[in-house]
Amino acid sequence: MHRHNQAAEGWLDEKIPVFNHGYITLVDYMGNDARIAEAARQSTTGKTKGEKEDRTLIRYMLDCSHPPHTSPFEMVETVWKVRMPIFVARQWVRHRTASLNEYSGRYSVMPDEAYVPGTERLREGAQNTVNRQGSAASELDDEAVRRAQQQFGDEQRAAFDNYHDYLNGFELSKELARINLPLSTYTTWMWKIDLHNLMHFLWLRLDGHAQYEIRKYAGVIWEIVQDIAPMACEAFRDFKLEAKVLSRIQREALLEAAEKGLWADLANMVEEYLR
Repeated sequence: MHRHNQAAEGWLDEKIPVFNHGYITLVDYMGNDARIAEAARQSTTGKTKGEKEDRTLIRYMLDCSHPPHTSPFEMVETVWKVRMPIFVARQWVRHRTASLNEYSGRYSVMPDEAYVPGTERLREGAQNTVNRQGSAASELDDEAVRRAQQQFGDEQRAAFDNYHDYLNGFELSKELARINLPLSTYTTWMWKIDLHNLMHFLWLRLDGHAQYEIRKYAGVIWEIVQDIAPMACEAFRDFKLEAKVLSRIQREALLEAAEKGLWADLANMVEEYLR
């Protein structure tokens, strides 16, 4: 039986805009919560038992209080078409548990489209002195933001002008002409990934430590996938995405404070950890 959700059907082939030239489209998907439950019960009946029982089973498999059972979640597949700046694609491709095929600048002319950070992004774009790979709030005023955006645009237009000169004036090959294009240039790919590995992608890329731009793409995917497998996504949110896991040292410190009756210290440690 083909497993699908009516809410997810509404997302198919919809082009959801991200930034000035980017988008995400759900091209196809296979399976839903019932398929996950069927796969999990394959060693017995191999059948779904209804929403209540399936939800209980799915939550058990993702419960972080014991080792999770992940293979049933691989029975749900998703296919996406994504248009993003190249620097986002290079972060994205680090997730090697997926299949993809990308637009090629060797065979086709690259479009004159590049990402320019918006006003709010630039105001939060100073170098973070704690997280060396991240950004922090800056004190850019409106004029500084305007000049930065102007300079981004001027440099991108100059790079694309030179690119077309290499192609048409020097008559260089596409693979040579493209090499000076900026990382802000947009690329497009088809990306296929199962739900288990998609959850891992979302866990990393929705986190506040991930770069702002890839978080925006992950946010769109998260909104859509909740309509494909809502019970699985609910469990993922409860047990992984918004969960806190104690280290051995933290657990021992809490137990020691409880055993000694240091309730104020215990409360302070818990409050600090949950922030």
